[in-house]
Amino acid sequence: MSRLVPAGVHRSRRLLPAVPSREGHRATPLELFFDLAYVFAFTQVSRLMAHQHDGVGIVQGLVVLALLWWSWTAFAWLSNHAHADEGVVRVAMTTAMVALFVGGLVLPDAFGAHGGDRFAPVVLVSAYLVARAAHAAVYAFGDVDDPAMRRRVVRAVLLPLVPSAALLVLGASVPPGVRLWCWLGAVVLEPALSYLATRGTEFRLPSATHLAERYGLVVILSLGESVLAIGVGVGAAGEAVDGATLLGAVLAMLVSIALWWTYFARYARPAEHALAATRGVERARLANEGYSYLHLVVVAGTVLAALGIEGAMAHVGDTEPLGTFSAAALGGGLACFLAGASLFVRRALGAWPVVRTAGALLLLAAVPVLGAVRPLAALGLVVALLVGVLVVEQAGVGRRREADDEPAVVGVDAG
Repeated sequence: MSRLVPAGVHRSRRLLPAVPSREGHRATPLELFFDLAYVFAFTQVSRLMAHQHDGVGIVQGLVVLALLWWSWTAFAWLSNHAHADEGVVRVAMTTAMVALFVGGLVLPDAFGAHGGDRFAPVVLVSAYLVARAAHAAVYAFGDVDDPAMRRRVVRAVLLPLVPSAALLVLGASVPPGVRLWCWLGAVVLEPALSYLATRGTEFRLPSATHLAERYGLVVILSLGESVLAIGVGVGAAGEAVDGATLLGAVLAMLVSIALWWTYFARYARPAEHALAATRGVERARLANEGYSYLHLVVVAGTVLAALGIEGAMAHVGDTEPLGTFSAAALGGGLACFLAGASLFVRRALGAWPVVRTAGALLLLAAVPVLGAVRPLAALGLVVALLVGVLVVEQAGVGRRREADDEPAVVGVDAG
């Protein structure tokens, strides 16, 4: 979050200078490659929750997901300031990618899922801290000699990380029950301290296009997990593919498509334009609150929904009810996604998307029903609810455009 050295400046003092970006800068292939480590880690979060198979397991998974998220969003801001595929930023991102992949390998055992071994939590925390150290090193070696900007970086990135890292290290050395509380404190404390330290501060955001694109891409990647969950669920069933399996797969794909439509079809581009139109402190606040913070709710909803889809597909041909755990993951995850998307629209565009907010409440209320019906019926019900939300919302847009005699441009309405 600071001004970096332009290409060709101070090269005699820096072997790998950072190359600053400008307005209109877009995501690079290295950033997409970097995200693959997080795709793997997201799927491992689902493994952690599925193994525990209760509310505690879901909390554990969400805590680790938040830990991954703060590391990812730190690099999203970094690559907005400087090109990811050049200089010291490229070295930092490849280092972090390897570290987070290693951490992802042990992630399902982070809370002692296989005998309480302490090796996994130590490796996970070490991998996370290596990634964060690589991120901080860019500002140490790529930043200009500007005391004011250096103080902002220290206040926003390094100081909040210190108590969080201490809690993570402590958590890795204590029993799983205590570990959860230590790590929960870490993933709450760091973003809270960072937010308080930077509230009202003007941080440089060179490219609104790049930031919106990066967060849109991570939403797509998280949606990819819901697609993968279909195949994982079918494999877990251990039976030949039949008509029920094919119908369930189609319904599960429709869930993923509906989530994509919910995020990208109406509000993603207007939110990007709104960010590009702001300047100064407000631009930094919108980017931080709307993208860095509220998108965690969207991604968490996707990961939970994928867990529910996997559970439904694993028993898609059964006549027994779906059950509370998978129903809570499916309905609660979809509700979380819609709620996060609604909060993002409210923050970016200033209007409540009333229909999708109501849809989130309806999906949450439907969890007991989803748990009481067959898995195939549960998938059909959530598809019907999601499609209903989209149809009603689009009908409201059409009526408003007709009443106002507006051109057919995607915009914001109250529902």
